[in-house]
Amino acid sequence: MSEVIEADFIIPLSLGEQRLDRALAELMPEHSRSRIQGWIKSGAVSVNGQVVRPRDKVATDDVVSVHAEVESQERWEAEDIAIDIVYEDDHIIVLNKPAGLVVHPAAGHGSGTLVNALLHHYPDIAKLPRAGIVHRLDKDTTGLMVVAKSLVAHTSIVEQLQTRTMGREYEAVVTGVMTGGGCVEQPMARHPQNRIKMAVHPFGKPAVTHYRLIERFDAHTHIRLKLETGRTHQIRVHMTHLHYPLVGDPVYGGRLRLPAGASEEVAEAVRGFKRQALHAKKLTLIHPESGEEMSWEVELPEDMLHLLAMLKHHQSEV
Repeated sequence: MSEVIEADFIIPLSLGEQRLDRALAELMPEHSRSRIQGWIKSGAVSVNGQVVRPRDKVATDDVVSVHAEVESQERWEAEDIAIDIVYEDDHIIVLNKPAGLVVHPAAGHGSGTLVNALLHHYPDIAKLPRAGIVHRLDKDTTGLMVVAKSLVAHTSIVEQLQTRTMGREYEAVVTGVMTGGGCVEQPMARHPQNRIKMAVHPFGKPAVTHYRLIERFDAHTHIRLKLETGRTHQIRVHMTHLHYPLVGDPVYGGRLRLPAGASEEVAEAVRGFKRQALHAKKLTLIHPESGEEMSWEVELPEDMLHLLAMLKHHQSEV
């Protein structure tokens, strides 16, 4: 089974003027330098969009992009984990992912993931690339995902993602009071100092997020978002870039903000929200076999409904 490695790195000051292969080996210590050299020679690595040689030097703030395929030596185990299926046929599964569920096995999460669950319920899915996973939601983001059950579906959905014809709409609660909707069109890449974070960067990959207001509160806003692209942490980074970070976001959330004069109950609802308040509400795609446009929508999870109820309650009291 092969695995596609996709990553973008901004070269930090400490690795400026290093050879590309050495710098990338520092940034990707889980891969050998000889493997990385092979990727560079095959054209799977670019610097600021240009294919270069292993010995070429990189400069601080260069963006190094990796798109390589490797054979996975790991066999993922099937696990009896419940899945909330919204729709299923011979080609696709549409599911409602809960908070806390990691989508794909990785370092630190070799079991208990959506892939482990899929292998239990659909053993044949092991024959597909990445066990049918064609897009992801962050561990603590809830909502709709589509999984391919056939190679035809896998190919079709990947193409729809690449051509931006698959519709994905989200709802979120952000800190701060927005005055109107808009569009964020800011390229993104890996953060130069913190590998678990993404950042807006001029040499990053294009990223486009549309947003509109649903309801404003004293110190927060309930918004709807639509993605044109699907970069890692895209909504979370783009909203933080606008200075409206998602409530509860442990990575990009910044300083906690409470409504003025908030009761203890309202304060606890905001303070106690320990994940990013983000939900994949609606999914639209072209069915890979029939060519029919299909769409699904799921209600917000209980924790977000409670958070919104508390913000509305405070609003009605002031």
